[in-house]
Amino acid sequence: MRVLNYLELADHLDRSGIGTAVDHQRAALSETDIEVETTPWQEGHPAWALGGNIAFNDPMFREFDIAHCNMIGPGSVAVARYAAQADIPLVLHAHVTREDFRDSFRGSNLVAPALGRYLRWFYSQADLVLCPSEYTKDILESYPVDAPIRPMTNGVDVDALAGHEDLREDYRRRYDLAGMVVFAVGNVFERKGLTTFCELAQETEHDFAWFGPYDAGPQASKAVSRWVNDPPENVTFTGWIEDIRGAFGAGDVYLFPTKAENQGIAVLEAMACGKAVVLSDIPVFREYYEDGHDCLICADESEFREALERLAENPDLRERLGENAKETAREHSLDRVGRRLVETYEELA
Repeated sequence: MRVLNYLELADHLDRSGIGTAVDHQRAALSETDIEVETTPWQEGHPAWALGGNIAFNDPMFREFDIAHCNMIGPGSVAVARYAAQADIPLVLHAHVTREDFRDSFRGSNLVAPALGRYLRWFYSQADLVLCPSEYTKDILESYPVDAPIRPMTNGVDVDALAGHEDLREDYRRRYDLAGMVVFAVGNVFERKGLTTFCELAQETEHDFAWFGPYDAGPQASKAVSRWVNDPPENVTFTGWIEDIRGAFGAGDVYLFPTKAENQGIAVLEAMACGKAVVLSDIPVFREYYEDGHDCLICADESEFREALERLAENPDLRERLGENAKETAREHSLDRVGRRLVETYEELA
C-alpha cells in the first residue's frame, strides 16, 4: 500500500510539535510494509506540477492509495479535493485547533474564531480525522466536525533521546546552570505558560531554562517580548539548540504550566528521559498521566510553587516520579504508533 504522508510547509515546521509528530509517523511507518510518499506533487513542487499540467497536460499528483495530510493550508485543501475526485480515502490529522492557536502570536486571539469555522469545514472533508487525544476529539466534536474522529497518540521517539545524560555537563556549563534546574522545551509562547514560568522563577532561587526558539519581532505577543527581552535573573532563554537531547540532559524538573495542549510531545520526551514532570491541570494531562505517580499536576501558581519546593527537598520523589514516567512513555512508543496507523489505513482501504 502506498500512503501519502504530507506535511505542507514542512521547512517552516521542522522546529514545531507538528513537525515532530510527522517525523514520528514516518519513523513508525518505516518499520512497516507501508510505502510512504511525502509529497503529493508529480514534480515535487506544486508550482512545477501545475506548470507541467498546463503546458503538457501531465498529471499534477503522484499515485497513492491513501492520502494523509497533517496541515490545513491550500496544498492540503488541494489534496483533499483530489482525493474526493479520485475516490482515494482521506485522513486529516488535527494538530491544529482554535483553542491551541490562542495566545501564540500577536493577533492570534482575534483570528481564532474565524480559524475555528475554517477548521470545521476543512476537517469535515475527511473520511477519518486523527487527533492526539480524547480531549482534542471532544473539542473537534464541539465545532462540530462532520467526520469520524479517532484519537491516536503522537508517540515519542525514545531512541532519538538516547545519550542525553552524556550532554548534561556541556549544556549546563554552556548556559551557566547549576543545582536543581527547572526547564521547559519548545517554542516560547504565552499559551505554554510563559508568564507563570517566569513568575515562579522570581519566587525561587533555582535556575530556570527554556530551551527553544522564540520570536521577539513584531509578530511576537506582548508577553513573549516582555519576558525574553527582560527575563528574571535566574531565567535563561536559550533560543534554538542544535541537539534537543542537551535540554533533557541539563534539566532536572520539567515544568509545563501550559493553558491548552492537544497532547504535548515534549512532556513525553521529558518522561522518556526519566525527568520529574510538573504539569498544569488541564483535561489532556489528566487523560494521559496520573498525579503523584508519573507527574505532579497543579491547578494554580501556588500549587506549582509548592510542587517545586517538594521536589527540591525530596530527591527520592524526583527519582520515583521519573522512573514511573519512563514506564508511561513506553506506552507511547513508535512501534505502537506504526501499528495503529497501519490498522487505520487498512480499514480505510
